[in-house]
Amino acid sequence: MIDALTLDQLRAFVSVVEAGSFRGSAKRLSRVQSAVSYSVGNLETQLGVTLFDRSGHRPKLTPQGLSLLAHARSILLKVDAMRARARELGEGVELELSIVIDSLYPMPWIMEALHAIRRSYVGVSIRLEVLPLGGPPAAIQEGRVTLGILAGEDLTDSRIELEAMHSHSFVAVAARTHPLAAAAEDLDTLEAVVLAEHVQIVLSDPTQITEGRDFGVLSPTTWRVNNQETKYAMIRAGHGWGRLPHWVVDKNLASGELVRLPVVALGLGGQTDVQFYLARRIDRPLGPVARAFREAILANHASGT
Repeated sequence: MIDALTLDQLRAFVSVVEAGSFRGSAKRLSRVQSAVSYSVGNLETQLGVTLFDRSGHRPKLTPQGLSLLAHARSILLKVDAMRARARELGEGVELELSIVIDSLYPMPWIMEALHAIRRSYVGVSIRLEVLPLGGPPAAIQEGRVTLGILAGEDLTDSRIELEAMHSHSFVAVAARTHPLAAAAEDLDTLEAVVLAEHVQIVLSDPTQITEGRDFGVLSPTTWRVNNQETKYAMIRAGHGWGRLPHWVVDKNLASGELVRLPVVALGLGGQTDVQFYLARRIDRPLGPVARAFREAILANHASGT
């Protein structure tokens, strides 16, 4: 009966295929050859099919055996994953890692760190939020996430523990076709009186944390967007000017599609360096997966990848 199938039989079947012989399978499984043959024979009886043609020097899969091989491998893979997950749970491994990332942070570094998590913790679920301004600190304060990456420390409070990582540069830019691009060629600095005539593209805060406050807003007329991708697209399209992370626009600047604006109020040459921090609530210690993510992010910073 199929209900009597065992994992031992399936492992013997797959092992014979991979080793190329019953003797090789026995060596792999640290068993005697007769035991492997017995397991495969019982499996064939219960399935009602012949898995191997044994008439030659080496066993050869029958068409039925070839068809069932993928199913056997899939079952064993799921069982092994279940065992690994149970072992992780016994060691206190989290069921889910929830992370919030400031939208200004380089996403390639996040993807690299997540690769490290997948290699070590296959069964862990990941929940990733990417938010601007007060979104990341609010998510940490409210306990919605385990770990966050924040841009600057202005929006945090005493409940959040910070660990400085690395700073990234931000530059004021406009499309090559924008009037401010031509002005930048004629002027060493762009002052507020010049900027006042043009729309500034600004990120809006999804929370109330920055209510009544603006960061780097110099133009009286603003277009506000809720994500970095839209801000980038609007500036590229020539709808206005704004600050963007250098890692986002370096290729556009090199090609001449975007032009740096020497906005004196935003730093030398219109460039500002922003410090990023790993952040968590002080009353929420990190589990093994969160610690592994932290280590992977810090390793990325150390190597400069």
